[in-house]
Amino acid sequence: MTTSRTPQRILVIRLDRIGDVVLSTPVVRQLRQAFPTAFLAMMVRPECRELVEGHPDLDAVLLYDRDGREHSVAATIGFARRLRADRFDAALILHPSNRSHWIPWLAGIPMRVGYARKTAWLLTHRVPHRKQEGDRHEAEYSLELLRVLGIEPAPPAPVIALSSAAQVRAEQHLAQAGAGASRQIVALHPSASCRSKRWAPERFAVVADRLASEQGVQVVLVAGPADVEHADAVRRAMRTAPLNLAGRLSVGELAWVLKRAAVLLSNDSGPVHIAAAVGTPVVAIFGRNERGLSPRRWGPVGQGHVVLHKEVGCKICLAHRCVIQFRCLSELSVDEVYGAVVELLRRGT
Repeated sequence: MTTSRTPQRILVIRLDRIGDVVLSTPVVRQLRQAFPTAFLAMMVRPECRELVEGHPDLDAVLLYDRDGREHSVAATIGFARRLRADRFDAALILHPSNRSHWIPWLAGIPMRVGYARKTAWLLTHRVPHRKQEGDRHEAEYSLELLRVLGIEPAPPAPVIALSSAAQVRAEQHLAQAGAGASRQIVALHPSASCRSKRWAPERFAVVADRLASEQGVQVVLVAGPADVEHADAVRRAMRTAPLNLAGRLSVGELAWVLKRAAVLLSNDSGPVHIAAAVGTPVVAIFGRNERGLSPRRWGPVGQGHVVLHKEVGCKICLAHRCVIQFRCLSELSVDEVYGAVVELLRRGT
């Protein structure tokens, strides 16, 4: 179902994680191209703020603190009532959740476009939810919603905000950690949201040592504040000394560090999509054999990346309850990962 109405004030809602927000930015870009004079805003969680604040296609960023200030039902209702004052006439909800559907309904936004899942009866326009089938990329699934507004989606090309203030802070972090201005950097992100997505830290350490000793690069460990333990495990297992920025970077600073890097080596996680968005080639390690979590849906967008994913014959993925010791990850060798990083380094020289 499409609409002939041209919206003048559009709110894009994405209330999940960092990588998901990055992969939602093509929606913002294509909305701006279709409606150049519309007021366009995006609602995200506070930890995603630096990815979109100052984005060239956005007029405003709204922060919804689901795990903090707006955690309670009463606070969420208050947030929605305040949202009424912005008089949005259309909302695109890119990830179905109860709160993402209730908020624009309570705010009185007359056109509410989303997926036929969760409290979908609160939406005025519903698109079938097939993301779990993994037949397309997550960014392409999000772009589907644009058809309701009469927009035929173009191929996705994520774009994030990059502030000069975050660049200065990122350069200070690198300098304080001892990164030479001319030395080639490989960023290494050994964390992920689930054990079933994390390659062994000891293997990351071997790859990092070989990159330092054989390729002469400076390895920089990155991780969010909640994932410092994974970076520390790699650091303890290394023979050479990495630059350890784990837990020290804001999301905006991380984007600049990844932009400075020649390659990012990472598990399937948010930094993969930040790196791809700023033009840094990625070696991405995927584990679980599940269509909705596959590289086809969640791999880095664009050309020049390498995805490593082992097929070990699982008919049903048990995720963190795996009974075969995560063979999808353990069968990925150090030589394969090292070789993929070196290949990308050579392409960039």
